[in-house]
Amino acid sequence: MADARLKLTRAPLGRTRRPGRPAELGKRILDLAVASACLLVLFPLIAAVAVLVRLTTPGPALFRQVRLGRDQRPFVLYKFRTMYDGCGDEVHRRYVRRLLTEDNPQAGGPNGLYKLEGDARVTRLGRALRHLSIDELPQLFNVIKGDMSLVGPRPALPWEAELFHPPYDERFLVTPGMTGLWQVSGRSLLTFRQALDLDVEYARRRCFTLDLLILLKTIPVVLFARGAL
Repeated sequence: MADARLKLTRAPLGRTRRPGRPAELGKRILDLAVASACLLVLFPLIAAVAVLVRLTTPGPALFRQVRLGRDQRPFVLYKFRTMYDGCGDEVHRRYVRRLLTEDNPQAGGPNGLYKLEGDARVTRLGRALRHLSIDELPQLFNVIKGDMSLVGPRPALPWEAELFHPPYDERFLVTPGMTGLWQVSGRSLLTFRQALDLDVEYARRRCFTLDLLILLKTIPVVLFARGAL
């Protein structure tokens, strides 16, 4: 796993600071430029997937879910629906709770980081969309709106954040992203806590160069489905 990680020197504890205004402006310009270009190029694919989701199973094409952004401000995240409409999340909550509270948390492997093996709630099309990361494409609209960035920590669910230990609060000092340090460092092969550690590491080391490096590393990760289920 260590071979796949970006080689970064860990920052001292308690040193995370908010990015300055020039850095924020540069990141926002990059987000708008890249997200707009991606939406323009990928619009036919996005439209086709939306139609396929509607045709294959009853329910809306988009899945909307409340997540926590910078400073733990709630926002509505968009994804393509990959589950049967109306499914509950209690099974997933129990699974994630174990990953965060057990002394020897489960690594990725067959079950993945956040995903349950053989989850009956996931549709056949949904499995393909998840494997190829196509279900994440609607988050480009979240980037345009400013709720998310192209690069940043994974946007956490409110009930997940309640289980985080205080050191992980540093991850909320920056805007969450579509991709991030943990996604290019093992993805579903990591434990939940390792992913959170990488979120904090990104918050401490964030800079324009690191964002570009993560974006470049995201391309082969997505194309070859590295660490995907």
